[in-house]
Amino acid sequence: MLSSFSVSSLAHIRKSSFLHGNPTRITKVKNPSFSVGISGAANFNHLFIDYSLGASVKCFSQEEKQQLLQQDDEEVYIFQRLFSNLNQATLKWEPGSLSSSIFLVAGTTIGAGILAIPAVTQESGFLASAVTCILCWIFMVTTGLLIAEVNVNTMRELGSGGVSLVSMAMRTLGNAGVQVTCWSYIFIHYALLVAYVARSSEILTNFLGIPIWETATLFSILFGGLCYFGSQGIIGAVNGALVICIIASFAALVVVASGGLHWDFLLKANLEAAPRSIPIIALSFVYQNVVPVLCTNLEGDLSKVRTAIVGGTAIPLGLFLIWNAVILGIIPTPEMGSDTFVDPLQLLRSTNEVVGPIVDVFSVLAIATSYIGFVLGLSDFLADLLKLENGENRALPYVLTLVPPLILSLLDPEIFFKALDFAGTYGVLVLFGILPAAMSWSDRYSGSSETPTLVPGGKVTLSLVMAGSALVILTQILDNFGLH
Repeated sequence: MLSSFSVSSLAHIRKSSFLHGNPTRITKVKNPSFSVGISGAANFNHLFIDYSLGASVKCFSQEEKQQLLQQDDEEVYIFQRLFSNLNQATLKWEPGSLSSSIFLVAGTTIGAGILAIPAVTQESGFLASAVTCILCWIFMVTTGLLIAEVNVNTMRELGSGGVSLVSMAMRTLGNAGVQVTCWSYIFIHYALLVAYVARSSEILTNFLGIPIWETATLFSILFGGLCYFGSQGIIGAVNGALVICIIASFAALVVVASGGLHWDFLLKANLEAAPRSIPIIALSFVYQNVVPVLCTNLEGDLSKVRTAIVGGTAIPLGLFLIWNAVILGIIPTPEMGSDTFVDPLQLLRSTNEVVGPIVDVFSVLAIATSYIGFVLGLSDFLADLLKLENGENRALPYVLTLVPPLILSLLDPEIFFKALDFAGTYGVLVLFGILPAAMSWSDRYSGSSETPTLVPGGKVTLSLVMAGSALVILTQILDNFGLH
């Protein structure tokens, strides 16, 4: 079997270049003067591109493949990506950066939620909350990998990059899945973007002494403009720099605040109170909205995607545990059944005047990284929802992403925070809990062809993910109605 195409036809290829079928695991390119995407047929063992022969695509048997690999006189490139990102102007290969992808995941995950974790875990104590935090991390990593798995399979089947959760839900769950996905995704993203704009503008207003509408607008234009005008490289570099600054400010915060640490406080544990902190902790680990962007940037390379997700979320996990240890090591754990609530950050500010400014700097930086990730994720989602082609009315998704949160944050931010608890309890566990497992179940077991997987365990793992999410949601419903 032999198929070929002319090099001149590459001028009409958009950013992502595909061939249709199942993805090959190994690809061989001889003397490549350009990079081309591959999603080869199931019996493809090798892709061989020879520019001198008009860039022909050839299939090789296992024996021929081994012989070809053993030839040392040829310059070869081995890669596992599903396709190649091509610059539309130069047709040069622009591979996604793994380090930038890790920083994107880490920056999206590290948000204002880290500041709320001690407030919801102080009753359970450090040991119980640490176990809860690690379990939530494992859960959220699993659902993120499930989303990546379905996303890459959907890109392979549709033959295009930039596939969002809408396309994934339509392909695997049909119209009902699309409706649940759309409303959950939009609600969570707008809710969190409102919170980020409101909190950052409050901090900046106190620091700069200008009206809150000016700081809110400045924040939205600065980081929203970065997402719209910036290239992959620029956004990755800025996000990486912000994450480094977050870690530096976090280190300073820990050093300053840990002076009054009581180690015996860290040994207390109230396992009964631990489940009540799950919604906020799960909300703090949200990064799945950028997984479709991640898969496109990394060209469908499942190995790199797995590394980016696990490595990118491990950074916030470490920060969460250290931060929680410092705060809960300072504040005495409330007695069981006690109605007394102590605001951890307020206590820090009252005990050390140096802590307040550091907390504010850390908060703005953490919010900025999350804001970038959520803007990228929501704008990509809206572009797919509106069925916009690459480059077609590109500004519209960003306007719809940036303007409503800005307006809502200026109207009455306090209304939103009531909805934020609701979003963490129900929206996150539905959108990034039940749905990924359901989509993966359909993707793996409804079709006739075998699909690549990132999460082991088969139906048992998928059942545990869905059952765990449903159990937490049911528990919260009973708590809200006073029935638990």
